[in-house]
Amino acid sequence: MKEIGVNEQTPRQIVEELNKYIVGQDEAKRSVAIALRNRWRSRQLSDDMQEEVIPKNILMIGSTGVGKTEIARRLAKLVNAPFIKVEATKFTEVGYVGRDVESIVRDLAETAVRMVRQQRLDSVQDKAAELAEERILDVFVPEPRKAQSPLGRLFGTDSEEKTEEQPEPKYQAGRDWVRKRLKNGELEQETIEIDVEEAGKPMVGMFAGSSLEGMGDNLQDMIGNLMPKRHKKRKVTVEQARKIFTQEEAGKLIDMDAVADEAIKVAEHSGIVFLDEIDKVAVKGNSSGADVSREGVQRDILPIVEGSTVMTKYGPLKTDHVLFIAAGAFHMAKPSDLIPELQGRFPIRVELKSLRKEDFEKILTEPRNALLKQYEALLATEDVKIVFQPDAISRLAQLACDVNEQAEDIGARRLHTLLEKLLEEISFTAPELAEKEIIIDAAYVDKQLSDIVVNRDLSQFIL
Repeated sequence: MKEIGVNEQTPRQIVEELNKYIVGQDEAKRSVAIALRNRWRSRQLSDDMQEEVIPKNILMIGSTGVGKTEIARRLAKLVNAPFIKVEATKFTEVGYVGRDVESIVRDLAETAVRMVRQQRLDSVQDKAAELAEERILDVFVPEPRKAQSPLGRLFGTDSEEKTEEQPEPKYQAGRDWVRKRLKNGELEQETIEIDVEEAGKPMVGMFAGSSLEGMGDNLQDMIGNLMPKRHKKRKVTVEQARKIFTQEEAGKLIDMDAVADEAIKVAEHSGIVFLDEIDKVAVKGNSSGADVSREGVQRDILPIVEGSTVMTKYGPLKTDHVLFIAAGAFHMAKPSDLIPELQGRFPIRVELKSLRKEDFEKILTEPRNALLKQYEALLATEDVKIVFQPDAISRLAQLACDVNEQAEDIGARRLHTLLEKLLEEISFTAPELAEKEIIIDAAYVDKQLSDIVVNRDLSQFIL
């Protein structure tokens, strides 16, 4: 089983994986790939040296829609490590209404616990499946029930217990016969009544205030542990019962204290935090009014980025070796508008380039989740085949470029707007066009998007 927090991919392999979804931005991909590989390298060092080598945090600068967040999303799927993505705009200085920056670390701990728990659950699936089968057998062939005196029931003594008249061999023979049928899959659709644990409902909204978030979590857990587990009867098929029982039994087989301890270690040495929209907390010139709170957020983020210990419900978590990747468009502010101490904590600067016509053409066709592939698949569900000619793709890319130059530059997101407008008529009439093939060429693009081509009335295309 793959160990959590250990990524064996070489920088080249990481870049190749990112290339499947993101066009261009080679510099940003390389920086991210090197940062991940340095994690692996530091693990090969002696314990003393490991402690000294801290990750080099990355600051991505680039206008909206060029792929900063997409790199983070793909990275999260690629790395086998606790990864969280947060928007810096969610946080406010302590004393203002909003989230406390320490919740970043608490969220990272939660992610790590979820990953480690899932790994442990996967490792006990076989054993859990066996126990689940025994529980299903108990439903079909109940064990001989024991008669108990009221006094015995009250004081928990079993001195007066006696087994009801029921011959043992008959019970065992019936159990073996049912087990054989279960193994052959003959009873999968049989309906049985089972007793299941009722999941506790979270107390939504309790302690929503910023600095009380952690206390609210702990109190909810404490109350949840004090309350007895409620059970309820459910009528399900054997197939569903098997899933429910396997889940319950797997949960009983893992030690949550050991999971929490391992999760904290994994989060401390392999955790990655992606801080999006960092430019929105940068302050230009003299700060006043709401800007004071923004500068306060930077000062609050600073100790977490440079390394501090934050209390989580699973124990203290040190952030010294957590890798932070920050990203921002920096339209209104410059990276130099961040407080100097925070700038110093992001030594690697990567500038993502604005997209050109060739980039738009690639974005439309090359990535695994390319927009044209998405629309073709969507319309294929109605038996409508759409074919995009090369000249139509080139025209769309050129239009996206023109609109981005004349209006706000929103990068690849402009293609969503143009394609929706282009395919509006086809999408609307698709149910009546079953089993037809529609060819989309440059002339069709010009006809559908004539508002842009002729009038240059771009107001409706600014998202």
